[in-house]
Amino acid sequence: MKNLTIFSAACLIFAVACNDTKTSESKKEMDITPPKAEKIAKNLEMHGDVRQDEYYWLNDKENPEVIDYLERENDYYDKLTAHTNDFQKDLFEEMKSRIKEDDASVPYFYNGYYYITRYETGKDYPIHSRKKGSLDAQEEIMFNVNEMADGHSYYALNGINVSPDNKWAAFGIDTVSRRKYTIHIKNLVTGEIVPETIPLTTGGSTWANDSKTLFYTKKDEQTLRSNQIFRHIKGTDTSKDKLIFTEEDETFGTYVYKTKSEEWLVIGSYSTLTSEFQILNANKPEGDFKVFQPRIRGLEYSISHYGDDFYVVTNLDNATNFKLMKTPETKTKLENWTEVIPHRKDVFLEDIDIFKDYLVVSERDNGLNKIHVKRWDGNQEYYLPFTSETYTASPTQNIEFDTTILRYAYNSLGTPASIIDFNMETHEKTVMKQTEVLGGNFDSANYEEKRVWATAADGTKIPVSMIYKKGTKMDGSNPLLQYGYGSYGATIDPYFSSVRLSLLDRGFIYAIAHVRGGQYLGRQWYETGKLLTKKNTFTDFIDVSKFLIAEGYTSSEHLYASGGSAGGLLMGAVVNMAPELYNGVVASVPFVDVVTTMLDDSIPLTTGEYDEWGNPNEKEYYDYMKSYSPYDNVKALDYPNMLVTTGLHDSQVQYFEPAKWVARMRDLKKGDHLLLFHTNMEAGHGGASGRFEALKEVARDYAFILDLEGKAK
Repeated sequence: MKNLTIFSAACLIFAVACNDTKTSESKKEMDITPPKAEKIAKNLEMHGDVRQDEYYWLNDKENPEVIDYLERENDYYDKLTAHTNDFQKDLFEEMKSRIKEDDASVPYFYNGYYYITRYETGKDYPIHSRKKGSLDAQEEIMFNVNEMADGHSYYALNGINVSPDNKWAAFGIDTVSRRKYTIHIKNLVTGEIVPETIPLTTGGSTWANDSKTLFYTKKDEQTLRSNQIFRHIKGTDTSKDKLIFTEEDETFGTYVYKTKSEEWLVIGSYSTLTSEFQILNANKPEGDFKVFQPRIRGLEYSISHYGDDFYVVTNLDNATNFKLMKTPETKTKLENWTEVIPHRKDVFLEDIDIFKDYLVVSERDNGLNKIHVKRWDGNQEYYLPFTSETYTASPTQNIEFDTTILRYAYNSLGTPASIIDFNMETHEKTVMKQTEVLGGNFDSANYEEKRVWATAADGTKIPVSMIYKKGTKMDGSNPLLQYGYGSYGATIDPYFSSVRLSLLDRGFIYAIAHVRGGQYLGRQWYETGKLLTKKNTFTDFIDVSKFLIAEGYTSSEHLYASGGSAGGLLMGAVVNMAPELYNGVVASVPFVDVVTTMLDDSIPLTTGEYDEWGNPNEKEYYDYMKSYSPYDNVKALDYPNMLVTTGLHDSQVQYFEPAKWVARMRDLKKGDHLLLFHTNMEAGHGGASGRFEALKEVARDYAFILDLEGKAK
């Protein structure tokens, strides 16, 4: 129900920034002349308003001069950070040393097989395998991604989808980091990958129950919008696949899946505010899909099948925090929906999991995850007990239907991630795995977790989740890293990171600002942080910063901010609005040229974002966007030390947004604070592929702030 088109995992990997305490070496390096992008006059006119974009020419990555500029920026970055190269390597090895290399996931059972993902020592990519019937059975390796990725600088495999007869696996491959996956099919009996390939897809697919019919989603070549559903018959020419559905509305995307009951194929259409589904009996893949409930603007719903009914999580009838309804599978229009769990003003209903005897409801109450277990026969219901205020808990990998075992994941800012099997009948809890933190130095008892509340300028209480070493004195001298996102209703829950220990153990406090624009405090928290209230996201973050300073957690000399993607927009906005609060900021793959991007419907994902940011073809939204768009509001300010990163092949936030932003800041900024820009010339929105290659990017960012904080030792 949430459109996370800009949100990426890269935003969660690191939350880093910089400081102003320069080493003598870095002072010397400041004499190096920063690159300067050529200015070429370009006027952009809309609603009678003219914006000058002198760096518009950077949009063309086929232009050798554009590549030359990006490489000059990379060279400048390399020269100014050369003195931290050894420290970066040390940090990388430090972070890597905490991670169990020969690791494996908790096996899950599905359709007669246990499925396992494991890693081998010294290898960057996973091995996907299975065992028939028993964990003692012989391992069948389905995909050794290390071998598959050999020779590629970037390699991503996703969407592994095994056929009901267990003989075939469809999967998607991307070797560019543009999120344009080619689907392949592997014979799991012979190990052969069949010659039929399907390009330009999401990578995901679903088999009909006949194990020969495969449904998949294709993307628009230019916009990368997921807009078409096709049907492929295994063994036939993929160029002759039948087009089943085209999503004509440019503000929508589409996808296809099968219900947990295995009885229905489902085509979903989604936008930020509206959803629609079509269903087809999974035993009759040649049939026609039937609309479940026609789309109505503002009506969001999702469907799960059980018995003879569908269960519907929806915001129907102004159920802002959503409610649960059900309807017969033969009568799916909303006039047939009946209430199962009513709407609650203070409890956000996030999702459901259906089992033969139990309904499991994922809720959020006062920002905290709750797992509500109910028997279908009404004889029992209860909540799983959680006592912390800085934890994350959610059901995971509950693929089996006829079972009393609920599998859920749990972690907190100071507690490594655990996978737990909970017997819903006996209430017995079995920790199947807790992520090991190697090295022998980690003890969760050495850290303090807490949740505090800052007061925004309009009186709203903003929750903040924090962690730091016990015994830390709150005298304003602590370096503090404040992370934020605040868009698309994406909630950044408190989560454990062994990588983050490299900051905590060097005296940093880490804080997540749960600003409006996410859904931490329910749906209204999102509604008051988007469209014409988007600035609440930025002012909330700033007010949290002021609170942290006023309470003695840190000072402006030691406060750092970090965000990526739409969180990079947050970084761009706050440095324009309150640069004096921060000693440094890291903006990763930042969305900073809001007006120009949202006016260009040829850019991937733009039209689907209108309900998040507004449509600037309407003057009201144009004016509001322009008032906060980081690129349009760069001024002659003394900006904090800044590190900006991007990927040349980014499909979510195009590389030229941060490139133009940095060029304009270089031209206008005052003072001598660092402004560094690094482009990964081989990756996209999620950064480097590979388990440990990504750590090198984190080490780069950590080294930047630790060096400026005087802790690069």
